[in-house]
This record gives sequence, structure tokens and C-alpha cells, in this order.
Amino acid sequence: MMWQYGGFGGFGMIFMLLFWVGIVVLVVWGVRNVGNNKVERDTSNRAIEILDERYARGEIDTEEFNRRRSELGRN
Repeated sequence: MMWQYGGFGGFGMIFMLLFWVGIVVLVVWGVRNVGNNKVERDTSNRAIEILDERYARGEIDTEEFNRRRSELGRN
């Protein structure tokens, strides 16, 4: 009866339980972080930033800037 938990008594069972809980936590953390890549960031803000940059560089005029900005605001 003394060896039923691998020679460590109740401590062996506790360590094995902690090991498996740690494995589950790592798997859940890994799965959540795989879906959290930078591709999924808010692209509407980046589109407005690019539009602002193009307007500041003089690539588009005020009319074009206002038209595109209102179109981006609808999305």
C-alpha cells in the first residue's frame, strides 16, 4: 500500500496533478495567443492614419481627403 503513488505518498499525486494542470494552462495559453496575431488589429484606424499621411504629404487634395474620410467613417 505504501507505493501506490509512486513512492512519494500523497506528494506524488499532488505533483502529478500540478503537472497536468500546468500542461492544460500552457495549451490554453498557446491556443489563445495563436489567434492574437497582429493581422487582426483594427484596420480602420490604420486606414485613417494612411489617409492623414497622404493628405499631409500633399498627395491628395482636401476634397478627396474629406470624401475618403467620410467613406471610412461609414464602415
